[in-house]
Amino acid sequence: MAADVTHDSAACKRVDQGITRVFQLLGKRWSGPIVAVLVEQPAHFADLRRAIPGISERMLSDRLAELGAAGLVLREVDEGPPLRVSYRLTGAGAALEPALRELGEWAKAHLPDEQPCTGMEREAQPG
Repeated sequence: MAADVTHDSAACKRVDQGITRVFQLLGKRWSGPIVAVLVEQPAHFADLRRAIPGISERMLSDRLAELGAAGLVLREVDEGPPLRVSYRLTGAGAALEPALRELGEWAKAHLPDEQPCTGMEREAQPG
């Protein structure tokens, strides 16, 4: 005889813990683009800032610190002169490259291109 098993059906539908952890880190604004830039090659702070339009110095610094604490990015000081700081991905960070490439391809295929803001919104006409 089969034992009657009762359980919460919501427990069977929980989000995978790995996915949750990935999006808690990379789902933060700017984290994905930072990693995407560093996948190509190590970069100095100023180069990262130029490569990611709209990011402030403070936000870039904060996100780099978070990615460093997660073991994805290494901060290296180039002794100079001038003294410069560069960032590169660790092995764990570099291992994200195939997933990022796939996400980029998915976005090209399934997300509409952003339309330029015209300042005027069209109201839907009843059909």
